[in-house]
Amino acid sequence: MRKNKKKKFRPWIILRNIVLALIAAFAIWVIFSNIMTALEQKKYPPIGELVEVDGKNMHIYTKGDGDNTIVLLSGLGTAAPALDFEPLINEMAKKNKVVVVELFGYGWSDITNKERTVENIVGEIRVALKKSDIKGPYILMPHSISGIYSMYFANTYPEEVKAIIGIDPTLPQALEYFGETSPTMPKCLSYVAPTGIARLALYISPESFLPIADDGSYSEENLKMTKAISAWKGYNKNVVNEANNIKNNINKTVDMKFPSNMPVLLSTTKEDKVTEDGKNNVTFYETQLTNSPASKIVTLQGHHYLHWTRYKEMSKEINKFIESFAGD
Repeated sequence: MRKNKKKKFRPWIILRNIVLALIAAFAIWVIFSNIMTALEQKKYPPIGELVEVDGKNMHIYTKGDGDNTIVLLSGLGTAAPALDFEPLINEMAKKNKVVVVELFGYGWSDITNKERTVENIVGEIRVALKKSDIKGPYILMPHSISGIYSMYFANTYPEEVKAIIGIDPTLPQALEYFGETSPTMPKCLSYVAPTGIARLALYISPESFLPIADDGSYSEENLKMTKAISAWKGYNKNVVNEANNIKNNINKTVDMKFPSNMPVLLSTTKEDKVTEDGKNNVTFYETQLTNSPASKIVTLQGHHYLHWTRYKEMSKEINKFIESFAGD
């Protein structure tokens, strides 16, 4: 009789099988995530209006009927701006017309193939506002990186801008003032949303995708939609391209300042770090104020996303600010 030959231990076969199993599991997850996205998009339709800009849909959300039109512009990577600004919108809309323009790659807006240059972004904002029949001049209210776009907007189309209200805005001269370099994002991050990695991260740590706010500040429906849109849009190619265009966009606007007679209100945090030579956000913003008697800086306790918790104080300051130049 023949003796049974012992099978050789071949670790590469085990490794191959593990890799194949992981690839199969990943493929199944991608399919599952895309099915979930399709279902969620039907469940959570746009809360505002979709307008066509360069052959793509851009989402515009409007609330209130006041004499002044405040246009809110979000910070880099804020997945669902119309939802993120909700408490502030509700407060400001009591006396003003409030508009949120969701840039391409954000919220319910489409993803575009156009470069995220300051010229393209501002041009798209203007077209969307006009197609929505929202007439200027506007009070631009940028948060964070949108300060750069507002600077370009106010200098290029000054007749369309009545005032600026910044929420801890990034302004073009900040990097030079603090001696910092512009941030960038690896291009591979643009695959986070379409491959379902954003959804997986959301399941693991949902709190990290939600506003850091007191209970009741945001409705349950809002938070559900915020999580869903974060899974659809988290770090898509437009957000990554926008981040990698920061340096170029700053170079195009670094010599600009807000028009000298334009009222400017800048809000920033009290927990601001001070550099060794005594510089902080307040000292920088002081260099950005205009000659308008209404221009001022307001410091508030809170996160860089001040509107998460300080929306009531902000709204009061904003109404006083607008009243101070409304008759001019």
